[in-house]
Amino acid sequence: MSDKNPEIANSIQTGSFKTNYHDVGDGDNVFLIHGSGPGVTAWANWRLCLPAFSEYFRVVAPDMSGFGFTERPDDVEYNMDNWVSHAIDLMDALNIEQTNLVGNSFGGALALALTIRHPERVKKLVLMGSVGVHFELTEGLDEVWGYEASSENMRKIMDYFAHDRNLVSDELAELRYKASIQPGFQEAFSAMFPAPRQRWIEGMQSPEENIRNVKHDTLIVHGREDRVIPVSTSQRLFELIERSQLHLFGQCGHWTQIEHNKRFNDLVINFFSE
Repeated sequence: MSDKNPEIANSIQTGSFKTNYHDVGDGDNVFLIHGSGPGVTAWANWRLCLPAFSEYFRVVAPDMSGFGFTERPDDVEYNMDNWVSHAIDLMDALNIEQTNLVGNSFGGALALALTIRHPERVKKLVLMGSVGVHFELTEGLDEVWGYEASSENMRKIMDYFAHDRNLVSDELAELRYKASIQPGFQEAFSAMFPAPRQRWIEGMQSPEENIRNVKHDTLIVHGREDRVIPVSTSQRLFELIERSQLHLFGQCGHWTQIEHNKRFNDLVINFFSE
């Protein structure tokens, strides 16, 4: 691998800080919002999707405020209002009037909130292993949000993410551990979701009445064996969103886009191409 870190791509001013974002391909806009694991970046989350999606679309994948290589000003508060504003600020900075939107886990809650608050900015919506409705804190999510930096702890939480343990090599765990201890990363992460953690699930919820009012075509995707976000969240979203379809992957944990990468890519590309 070259000296250049593939997680660091483009930089642009968004509000009071600069955002690190990937911008690849041409065509209809697709905006990818990552999950909230320790050391996460847009690249780590979407690296297996970007090449496939960019053959058909212009794909933008940012490091959201508080994560990755986006700047972390001391006075930034991490909450849904500010995350939605950050996403809109980035769309505005890139002159993106309207986009297809994909949100993973925490990113799903953010994509849903953005769609509710700015419906005219969203074309179609994909929610994958998404937060956004009520559920009781799982052991897996408690471990992920409560991560304390060590190789052993990273290995442990990656075991929660993947159904197929073969995907979680020692090398991958070590890579993600090293990512999690870059300057500022763990400090921001540990401050974001302190215990008791049920309140952060509530803070990411959108009111069910507002979810019912979503009129966008919505693809909901979940792994049946997900131990981080229960499959019941996607089933509830499917009940609430009128123009939705639900696709469940068996033998799949929280990492649909990695564990069933080609199927996930094909599903999303077809959905956005219809």
